[in-house]
Amino acid sequence: MRRTPFRRPPVKGRRAVLAAGTASAVAAATLVGVTLGLAPSASAGEFLVNGGFESGSLGPWSCTGNTGSVVTSPVHSGGYALAAAATASDTAQCGQTVAVAPNTTYTLSAYVNGAYVYLGVDGGGPSTWTPSTGGAYQKLSLSFTTGANQTSATVYTHGWYGQGTYYADDISLDGPGAPSPTPTPTGTPTPTGSPTATPTGTPTGTPTGTPTGTPTGTPTGTPTGTPTTPPPAGSHALVGYLHASFANGAGYTRMADVPNSWDYIDLSFGEPTSVTSGDIRFNRCSPTDCPTVESDADFKAAIAAKRAQGKKVLISIGGQNGQVQLTTTAARDTFVSSVSAIIDKWGLDGLDIDFEGHSLSLNTGDTDFKNPTSPVIVNLISALKTLKAKYGPGFVLTMAPETFFVQLGYQYYGSGPWGGQDPRAGAYLPVIYALRDDLTLLHVQDYNSGSIMGLDNQYHSMGGADFHVAMTDLLLTGFPVAGNTNNMFPPLPASKIAIGMPATTNAGNGYIAPSEVNKALDCLTKLTNCGTYVPRSGAQPNLRGLMTWSVNWDQFGGREFSKNFDGYFGR
Repeated sequence: MRRTPFRRPPVKGRRAVLAAGTASAVAAATLVGVTLGLAPSASAGEFLVNGGFESGSLGPWSCTGNTGSVVTSPVHSGGYALAAAATASDTAQCGQTVAVAPNTTYTLSAYVNGAYVYLGVDGGGPSTWTPSTGGAYQKLSLSFTTGANQTSATVYTHGWYGQGTYYADDISLDGPGAPSPTPTPTGTPTPTGSPTATPTGTPTGTPTGTPTGTPTGTPTGTPTGTPTTPPPAGSHALVGYLHASFANGAGYTRMADVPNSWDYIDLSFGEPTSVTSGDIRFNRCSPTDCPTVESDADFKAAIAAKRAQGKKVLISIGGQNGQVQLTTTAARDTFVSSVSAIIDKWGLDGLDIDFEGHSLSLNTGDTDFKNPTSPVIVNLISALKTLKAKYGPGFVLTMAPETFFVQLGYQYYGSGPWGGQDPRAGAYLPVIYALRDDLTLLHVQDYNSGSIMGLDNQYHSMGGADFHVAMTDLLLTGFPVAGNTNNMFPPLPASKIAIGMPATTNAGNGYIAPSEVNKALDCLTKLTNCGTYVPRSGAQPNLRGLMTWSVNWDQFGGREFSKNFDGYFGR
């Protein structure tokens, strides 16, 4: 979850994002492309301008957060290439929008170099990430067909959070009806290497194709034990994070002023004294930063009043700044005692785990999510089970992982069979699996996310209902981890799943209008009003509800999110 106001960077999960989806959604997420209003010719050819960056400048490419630049090395060919610096809050997405013809097939390709680089087009496509950090250029390509009324397309490339600079060169969009004359780079491209003589091609020891175990089939069937009868009245829940320890553009909301729409209120955030200490502290926002903050006594009394109304109030641990790595049993035990002290002091119902960034990762060789061996995973599981046992069956445990740590596990898990993948990929899966009986709610952050493959083996991007449907269906249906059908992550009951969405455009990247929120709910709970993705899990009327970042941003936005939720479920 994020503290700062959005328009780079956004909020919750406190990460920034790439924007993918329709061309308009991309533009709304600050990927401002340039539409080329050129009349197409009858011949096939190149659609992109400056795809090799041989002009020595970015134009007409545009990169999020001013993360892009043109460099002279390393290049794939010619004298220039794109360099885009992915940070902890920005995936460095760079794109260009071009005029295309309806009902036409195009081929998009690029040579990329760096950690987990993705090539995509608005609306998705059968592409893939580079399988490793590598040290040389690798080619990515995909084909896509435009819709019946489509006249423009935005192509883009991006990296991944905290992975540093990636490079892209010779990006090409080929198809019939290219602009005439076909745009060509200045100068004659000649193959060159990096200053360190890195060979062009695939790095030694790195697979040249799709990683072993990438999904080739689609799981089918309805989750065992998932209720199929409509839930009783009042069983749907709205989860919101309350900015209790910091200030940002959303303004401060007093606990007593939190509207009754919110069923779960997550106090943000408890953070460690150091990354590996396990010593969690919850410090309320100061009067200097939050002039309207209430006293500790009033805050505690308001918590008690909310709980008396049947609301659940939790301490959320982590967020973007609160990196927590329980590397030792001592840190584990300190975590248990310090979290217990917070719960007891404020009279809370339980705990929300919002571990992000580098809090969770899998050691090399830790490949079985059912039997993890990485200390940070094993110790977290042990700590949560201890807290559950200490407080009993009424203890509320929720988790708010990002898609990278859960749904990406369908394709990649840990460092992978060749050791070149991000060790954080799918790292929440062993924690969710081990705590599945103790878990009250799982609400994955379906925002600030890269494009993720669904059970249809297509990549899905933020910006519409389909993304939420595809991401939620992975949880409701279950999936083979890293494509290994002998290592299935089992489905979760719909009653334990809420969908994470940003409350406003200011709150985080991936905001969708109430009509799209309702479309996603219709598709998942009733199997009606579905878009291109139809859930394999069937209708799930017991879907628990929605989570949002945040209560404060919802207040700032006139309560659009919470009022729509109440209206949809007739509350």
